[in-house]
Amino acid sequence: EVQLQASGGGLVQAGGSLRLSCAASGFTFDDYSIGWFRQVPGKEREGVSCINSSDGSTYYADSVKGRFTIARDNRKNTVDLQMNNLKPEDTAVYTCAARNGRIISSYMRRAEAYNYWGQETQVTVSS
Repeated sequence: EVQLQASGGGLVQAGGSLRLSCAASGFTFDDYSIGWFRQVPGKEREGVSCINSSDGSTYYADSVKGRFTIARDNRKNTVDLQMNNLKPEDTAVYTCAARNGRIISSYMRRAEAYNYWGQETQVTVSS
């Protein structure tokens, strides 16, 4: 059974940092691309960052470039999202998703590119 567990959310002041972690099980982790998404009530789900399975290529939304870093550890079956210089507009429910194989760059930010979704973790950034 494919399982994705997102963790690491919390409450932080603007300018602070959080590290989200996506722990995967039930599939050959190396073969899967992993994405991080976020959503706030009333808005569409936004692709924040993604890391591909084969070449480790990455995608970042313009709103987080230079502040967020995605990294995968294929030995531990985890993908972490280091979030620095957090802003109130980063407040959202975050979740990770997985897809077997590589995702072309134009689709990395799109929710429909992913097959499996994990539990959510809340990130709240106070001003």
